Amino acid sequence: MQRERLGSRLGFILLSAGCAIGVGNVWKFPWMVGQYGGGAFVLFYVIFLLILGLPIMTMEFAVGRASQKSPVRAYQVLEKPGSRWHIHGYLAMIGNYLLMMFYTTVCGWMLHYFYLTAAGRFVGATTEQVGAAFGEMLSRPGVMAGCMIAVVVIGFLINSFGLQGGLERVTKVMMIALLAIMVVLAVNSIRTPGSSEGLRFYLIPDFSRMAETGVANVVVGAMNQAFFTLSLGIGAMAIFGSYIGKGRALMGEAVNVAVLDTFVAFTAGLIIFPACFAFDVSPDSGPNLIFVTLPNIFNHMAGGRLWGSLFFVFMAFAAFSTVLAVFENIMSCCMDLTGWSRKKTAAINIILMILLSMPCVLGFNVWSGFQPFGPGSNVLDLEDFLVSNLWLPLGSLVYLLFCTSRYGWGWKNFQNEANEGGGIKVRDGIRFYVSYILPLIVLVIFVLGIKDKFFA
Repeated sequence: MQRERLGSRLGFILLSAGCAIGVGNVWKFPWMVGQYGGGAFVLFYVIFLLILGLPIMTMEFAVGRASQKSPVRAYQVLEKPGSRWHIHGYLAMIGNYLLMMFYTTVCGWMLHYFYLTAAGRFVGATTEQVGAAFGEMLSRPGVMAGCMIAVVVIGFLINSFGLQGGLERVTKVMMIALLAIMVVLAVNSIRTPGSSEGLRFYLIPDFSRMAETGVANVVVGAMNQAFFTLSLGIGAMAIFGSYIGKGRALMGEAVNVAVLDTFVAFTAGLIIFPACFAFDVSPDSGPNLIFVTLPNIFNHMAGGRLWGSLFFVFMAFAAFSTVLAVFENIMSCCMDLTGWSRKKTAAINIILMILLSMPCVLGFNVWSGFQPFGPGSNVLDLEDFLVSNLWLPLGSLVYLLFCTSRYGWGWKNFQNEANEGGGIKVRDGIRFYVSYILPLIVLVIFVLGIKDKFFA
């Protein structure tokens, strides 16, 4: 089967960045910045993005472009006869399903909150009433399921029209709109009276605050977030590598994607923290910062209903960009395994993904008694743990070893593929670092993630 191609380099950058952009950037990043002390966390996040994210992303791109296959088949093209690297291809496919089993529900939350805000449900509401709205949504399985099903159906329907006709066309419009909305919201937030303290908290590293939070906690948190934000280790980037030509060196393309991804995360902080300080809201409110705290902020802003609606549109676009990209990965794996057409693959996966996503929906209400990590935990926590703490770090370790070990694809093969075309090249000088030091960093992330969950 002839491999599909993206229509432009811009399409590749937007699609790859769209896979990384999502709740990891516009939901998780701001509340982690708040909990880990502000500017110092941001500084270490950027450092780890450079030393951790860029090399692994380049490797995923290279494996995809060299193999011209989806993650489930890529290793079989590149590995030596008798090798077993291809087992990770099947695990990567499972990881994509696992990620979407809870991500579709979270994306549905954004759609529901856009409806609530646009319909004026929060206008005149007290702080207690706004806080209760989130719990009310979680307690209603019909509402949760309806929003999740809408996300699944729309996502696979768009992807069924093909790479250029569906996914690339929609993502370009959605990403450009997302960036425009974010800039407007950030400018409005920065201009709000009393916002200057929030800017200082966010942009100026305060190492005394970092010491109070715990230096190790801040460093490990920044390391985990830099790793998580790019969705590395499950072939989410490799698939787009298989769709591009040989005209550009892959390290440069990884830099472009990381810059756009970081811009979205950074701008999300510019929206949230100046507004938090302007309206005397604690920045360390945790995961509820967006759904419980921000509607209260919009209630006290001139034109708050409009700004709130725009904010949750931007949140929905951000989450949906990842949904579309990972759905493409799932569909590509299925087509490589079965030979099905795009439309048949989409139709079957709509049914399958709805069924797989239902445990997360029901975990907040009907199955709320299931608490895998103790009181307060739920199905989403379990699925997020499997993806973030197991699949992503271990999958990234496999890509690292495959691209650097003589028992895998090997350094020279990886370097030749990554350096084909114009742009930033992979130099021999980083070989020792990516072959020996970077795998140790990934192992540290994995061990600390397990330790924090079970031995904190």
